[in-house]
Amino acid sequence: MRIVCLDLEGVLVPEIWIEFAGRAGIPELCRTTRDEPDYDALMHYRLGILARHGLGLPDIQEVIAGMGPLPGARAFLDSLRESYQLIILSDTFYEFAHPLMRQLAWPTLFCHSLETDAAGFVTNYHLRMPDQKRQAVQRFRELNFKVVAAGDSYNDTAMLGAAHGGILFSPPKNVAHEFPQFPVARDYPALRAEIDRAFAGVA
Repeated sequence: MRIVCLDLEGVLVPEIWIEFAGRAGIPELCRTTRDEPDYDALMHYRLGILARHGLGLPDIQEVIAGMGPLPGARAFLDSLRESYQLIILSDTFYEFAHPLMRQLAWPTLFCHSLETDAAGFVTNYHLRMPDQKRQAVQRFRELNFKVVAAGDSYNDTAMLGAAHGGILFSPPKNVAHEFPQFPVARDYPALRAEIDRAFAGVA
């Protein structure tokens, strides 16, 4: 049995924090895992900015409600699921992802959760487990699945390295430069070709 593990933001949907940063007029929130490899540092940086500006979860959800998948993402997933099992492994949050999952026909999603106070302000975040992307891929392999993974950022590279085949999808130059061992795909046809090629090379 073959499983494809995909990152969400930057691969299937726009970067949520960048979209929110643009609409809220807070350029500091444009910083993502493409820029900062330390996820805990990044999240505390984000929560600090939200607190200073008095912005809560409803403000972010309002932006997400107006977003959609990247062009071609739904068709890409529909085609992919005809040949492979599909799991989305993301460092987003269930509180963010729900409306986007509906538009992608509800693929299975493993991600994290947010903690809010009575007024809706985000007070903390909770990882499903540390290093969950790599850990999930390793557990799938232990269950005798063949796994190919694709992502775009620093926080995806451990997952790519743990899979039978790892692919970078439209990564920034710094990520592609630091991880030359992973092939790069810039569009969905190229990503599908790399996925098929990776599985073909797995004994």
